[in-house]
Amino acid sequence: MSWTGIFKGKLRDEQRDERQTGPSAKLRDALFGDTPLPLLLASLNVDALRLEPWSTFAEAERARTSGESAKAIASLQAVVAMPNLDSRMYLEAWQALRNLGVNPPPDQAKDLLGVVVEVGLPGGLDLVAAWPDHCARYWNQSGAGVVWERAEGQVNSKIDELLRTGGEVLKLIGPWNDERPAPPLNGFARINFLTPSGLHFGFGPQAQLMKDPMAGPVFNAAFQLMQALMMQSNT
Repeated sequence: MSWTGIFKGKLRDEQRDERQTGPSAKLRDALFGDTPLPLLLASLNVDALRLEPWSTFAEAERARTSGESAKAIASLQAVVAMPNLDSRMYLEAWQALRNLGVNPPPDQAKDLLGVVVEVGLPGGLDLVAAWPDHCARYWNQSGAGVVWERAEGQVNSKIDELLRTGGEVLKLIGPWNDERPAPPLNGFARINFLTPSGLHFGFGPQAQLMKDPMAGPVFNAAFQLMQALMMQSNT
């Protein structure tokens, strides 16, 4: 069964744009929590910058640009210590800390803060993303998508399963120390694991990864999450 075949034609019309071939670069990039801090802050309005954690992120960036690395590091570590933030905010803080030469302690380095599964299809890119705060996204090759940000619901058990299976793989692989790769092309797939120590991923032909004893359970969990998200969007 193809990744999206069972839901062909069921995506919400108001989100469809036939000129698109999958999610835009901006939508895709927003999933990983690795936007350079100056660009991230520049995208926010003045009111947002008065709120936490953005005000502390802004303090960190002002300190960094002034050459006050220790102050910048302290501000970013304060963000990491804040409770109940969006998982991607923690990822952004760790990204900025690593850029300042500060790596997470060993007991936090492989905390799984998100999984993004990307599948290259003839019409473009499909992807499913989930984070421990029970947010999730499904973006289809047509450009349509489903956004999930609810504290309760059956979708959350699917998110938990994707994170559980992803965590098993994460234990066995090392980080990627280069720039995040471009989306996979038709027939290929990538499973991205987002952590305080940076991006980890598995990549290869989709058919091969789906049969792999490590990657296969993650693919299945992502497919189950995609189904649950689509069911919610059609109710």
